[in-house]
Amino acid sequence: MGFLTRWLLALVLLGLTYNPTPYNYVQWVMDHGSQNLSIAVLTGLVLVVGYIIYLRATLRSIGVFGMTLVLAIAGSILWVAYDLGLFDPGNSNLNTWLGLIALSAVLGVGLNWSHVRRRVSGQADMDDVDE
Repeated sequence: MGFLTRWLLALVLLGLTYNPTPYNYVQWVMDHGSQNLSIAVLTGLVLVVGYIIYLRATLRSIGVFGMTLVLAIAGSILWVAYDLGLFDPGNSNLNTWLGLIALSAVLGVGLNWSHVRRRVSGQADMDDVDE
C-alpha cells in the first residue's frame, strides 16, 4: 500500500464524516440518526476507530510539530494558488473540500512517514520493543 492509497483512505475517512454534499455521516445523523440510532452509533464507532488509527500513527511518526508543519505547507500552497487566481476564497464548498484535502494530507504524511524515513535513512522505527 503506497502513499497515494493511504492518503486517499484518509480523504475518504474525512469525506465520509463531513463534506459539503448531503452524503456524509454528520448530515445523515442529523436527518435520520434518531430513527436509526443503532446504525448511527455503529457507523460513528467505525469512523472513530479509523481516526484513532490515523491520529495515533500520525502523532507517533511526525508529532504535533510535524502536523503543524504539513498544515503550514498546505496553507502556503493555497496562498500561492489564491495569489495566482486559481480559486475563489468566497466559494465555501471549495474551501471545505480544500480543507479536507489539507487535513487528509496531514494524516497521509503521518501514516507514511515511517516508510519514508526508513527508505531515506535505512533505519526502521521500533516502538515499545521488549528485549
